[in-house]
Amino acid sequence: MVRVGGVLAIDFGEKKTGFAGADPLRIAVRALGVCRHGPDCEVLYDHVSSLLAERDVDTLLVGRPLHMDGTVGERARAAGAFATELARRFSAARLVLYDERLTSKAAEDLLREAGPWTRDRGAAR
Repeated sequence: MVRVGGVLAIDFGEKKTGFAGADPLRIAVRALGVCRHGPDCEVLYDHVSSLLAERDVDTLLVGRPLHMDGTVGERARAAGAFATELARRFSAARLVLYDERLTSKAAEDLLREAGPWTRDRGAAR
């Protein structure tokens, strides 16, 4: 029997990193907040460890911000190094690097289809 667990999605940044999670059936996704950290990512790795302890996760998904032409820039290299360290520290979870080109555009398009909104403030009130 194949075990399916939740997903912890991570949007790595130099100063803050965002998190989202999908349930073990991978039906519902919700934002899990942001971890503020400096160049020393120990606070960040501790935060990931806490999220893994409280959630049924079998996959870590790390966004990889490639350039539009598919080349790897500084941000993508930093995300890759972060992912490598995650794999070393949390080897029980499968690690996936996700090409995040155009994901913000796709999210904006979905919000636009859902109704009136503004880029700066989210949904119109």
